[in-house]
Amino acid sequence: MKYDVFASICQTAVDGYLPSEEVMFDQFMDQAVLADELGFETLWIAETHFSCQTQKQSSYAVVPEFEGEIGLNTDTLQMAHKVLNQTKQINIGSAIRNILTVGGPLTHAEALKTFVTLNKEHFDKGRRYKYGFAAGRFDFSNVCFGVRPRFKWEAIAWPQVKLKAFQESGQIFLKALLQKEIGRDEVGVSFLEKSDFKTLEDFQKAFDQYNLEKDEYKQFFNRQLFGLKNINLSWPEKEGIIPVVPFFIFEKVGVFPFDASIDGVDFTVGTHDPKTQSLLNEIHPVSVFNLSITPQKVIEETHQRMESSYNKKRGPWTRDCMPRTCMVFIDDSAGETEEAKNSKAKLKAQKAWENYWRAMAGTLDPEKIKKAVDNTISGSPEKVAQLIKEKYHPEDRLMLWFDFNNHDNAEIKNNMRIFKEKVIPLVEGSHV
Repeated sequence: MKYDVFASICQTAVDGYLPSEEVMFDQFMDQAVLADELGFETLWIAETHFSCQTQKQSSYAVVPEFEGEIGLNTDTLQMAHKVLNQTKQINIGSAIRNILTVGGPLTHAEALKTFVTLNKEHFDKGRRYKYGFAAGRFDFSNVCFGVRPRFKWEAIAWPQVKLKAFQESGQIFLKALLQKEIGRDEVGVSFLEKSDFKTLEDFQKAFDQYNLEKDEYKQFFNRQLFGLKNINLSWPEKEGIIPVVPFFIFEKVGVFPFDASIDGVDFTVGTHDPKTQSLLNEIHPVSVFNLSITPQKVIEETHQRMESSYNKKRGPWTRDCMPRTCMVFIDDSAGETEEAKNSKAKLKAQKAWENYWRAMAGTLDPEKIKKAVDNTISGSPEKVAQLIKEKYHPEDRLMLWFDFNNHDNAEIKNNMRIFKEKVIPLVEGSHV
């Protein structure tokens, strides 16, 4: 089993205490250095864009009740610069980087090429950057970069249109990293068909509205190409489909530094969509994220499918190619019974989830809290080890989440030590 650490850097009030941004970043660095010293393999850092407080005023507000900021890190590459230079061996990962926002796929490809060039000394010593990317959890982060419904039919089918925008972005991003030049016509115009929707009724609703707007929509496509003489994008004419006007249109560009090597970068995509996973792997090896709440059936189906669809350029698919978040609450209080430790740890988990859902939704759903707590790994070191062995395959990769709804730096660091020194030996069957 592989053991990583996930840092959320979530700035929300816990028991009435809301740390300053400076305190949040200082504690993050303190925990990053300890994770390195303890020998955890990768430090995954959450990335968020634009204030959750300001988004409450937006037409695309998605977390209207949340108090604070879901995450303070806006650029994992900049964070990685700092962490790499203050640690000795730990790898750094983004979980996740939204490649639809902040300039889109070309900007992100250019930034990554610059990052690997500036940090060549670290990669030469065997360290790696784990580039997790996705379409972004919250649409308000994408809107100001033009990724939003542009016609009524797109609004009706927005989850499907957004996925096509991400497929478009993902292909451009990977090609821009692997090539010195890229033209937009290397990635064709995508389209939606019945199989992209959960029900035939959902497709028909979008299709009917599209037909009402078809002529205007095609004119919109032609306007996007105005003045771009050196681009060749054709409009799909197949019957029974809905073409999607590209969100990123450009003539051939050179993405430098041209000599940048991505040999030290591993890619992981944050989507459950099998088509997207396979599409990206046609270009380059791309692993898959799965959350702690992902049903086991989906986990195993993904492993089975990726064994054949994973790009073998860097070797075969293995279970540790799929990082899985694992929320951990440990209690190892001196003088306490095993039962008391388990009870205290579970109470911490329950309190953390209650605070989280209160912040997210402004209210509490007892059933939702119970499911969340039951899905959390909590207890004494012995109990935590037992739960991990029961829930996870011995070859899985865990993203251990110690800072979930917790601003007590000393407690977080202590839990990290306990996990490394007591839990891991129990899971691995040794007693050090």
